[in-house]
Amino acid sequence: MKRLMVFLFLVVPLIPLSSHAEEYTLDDLYRIALERSETVGIAEGDVYISEREEDRAHAALLPTLSAFGSHTEYSDGQQASASSVAIDRSTSYGVSLNQSLSLSGRELTALRIAKQNIVKSRFDLDGVREAYLLSVAAAYYDVLKAKKSLEIANANVERLTKHRDAAQTRLRVGEITKTVLLRAEAELSGAQSDLILSDNSLKLAKTVLARTVGITVDYDVREAGAGAIHELPLQDCSQRDLECLKRTAAAERYELQSAGLQKEVAEKQVGFTKGTYWPSLSVKGEYTRRDDHPSIFSDKDSASGTLRLDFPFFEGGLRRAEVRQAEARLGQAEHRLADLRKSVHVEVERAYLLLVTQEGIIEKLQAQVTFAADNYNAVSKQFEYGLADSLDVMDANNLLVTSERQLANAGYDYQLAILQLKRSTGTLLRAVVSSQ
Repeated sequence: MKRLMVFLFLVVPLIPLSSHAEEYTLDDLYRIALERSETVGIAEGDVYISEREEDRAHAALLPTLSAFGSHTEYSDGQQASASSVAIDRSTSYGVSLNQSLSLSGRELTALRIAKQNIVKSRFDLDGVREAYLLSVAAAYYDVLKAKKSLEIANANVERLTKHRDAAQTRLRVGEITKTVLLRAEAELSGAQSDLILSDNSLKLAKTVLARTVGITVDYDVREAGAGAIHELPLQDCSQRDLECLKRTAAAERYELQSAGLQKEVAEKQVGFTKGTYWPSLSVKGEYTRRDDHPSIFSDKDSASGTLRLDFPFFEGGLRRAEVRQAEARLGQAEHRLADLRKSVHVEVERAYLLLVTQEGIIEKLQAQVTFAADNYNAVSKQFEYGLADSLDVMDANNLLVTSERQLANAGYDYQLAILQLKRSTGTLLRAVVSSQ
């Protein structure tokens, strides 16, 4: 009894008693995570940067307007003009309009590339969000697993405590030997140790979830709010139609859409680089006003226009090297897209098989838990009446604990497998958004 009191003194503070802790469902965690995630914030920054890159591409199509001015003071007697008149000071100012364009239309190509990069960065952002939501769900189900494991550990301690008390009663009347009681005490101590480990595992799982989501206060989670996120089938696909799921992934996965745009950008980049072989046309207009003292010119205002064509015909092989680099990047983009398609197909099949496996496992484990519970109840009653020994009770209890844990883990793994299948087909983010 003293040993049990010491155990309760150690364990009770470990069991959370915070009645005022905020409770979150999976939907709540999704919403908080998308608002606070640094990872999502970085991807949003990439979208902003790509939008500003479009502004830069627009700026290259517009002329540059600049103003200039100068003032010169001369020392006494210095000749500052071509005439015989000495100028004391001279002031000039004006405005200049400049525009330079490639005859290949490189500037327009750069603008189209910038627009496509914005779309690509948004696909990348959605891909980051979707992967992040799955990591939140995984951490959430880890917490639920840990909570269930703690409940099972508590129930196990209660059962073994009753068994130990029954052994003490039978020992006092001389029905069993002391070794049976010692075995019951040992099993109870092991269960108490598992209870402590389960409680610590729950604390660690909650810490990981809090870090993943961005929660800084005491909290708890509950099983609610999954809603349409866990509904099957996916869009127009049957749960058993693997090929349809793969086609959905090929059309919906943000990573594939981003990689496809990256390939198109690489193609345009080749044309953009080849544009350096074309000449460039520059137009310059300038207005100048000059004031001298003393004034020697009757016409103080002047305007000029310049049209210039530049064609570099030798640059040491620089343009050829740049074109070959762009073509190599295009080849990389094509290989990357092909490789990603294969990886996505494997990912879909893995998620599909995991889901089917969990369905079959749950059905069998439910029957196992039912049989194990009935078996333990029967054996424990037999032990009380001397019809079964302690080893039978321990075996029945271990089978019950193991099957309960396996069933709980399989149930949560099944729900996570649904989300993994949605993630692999590129439909998780839309399902989460629609459920918010």
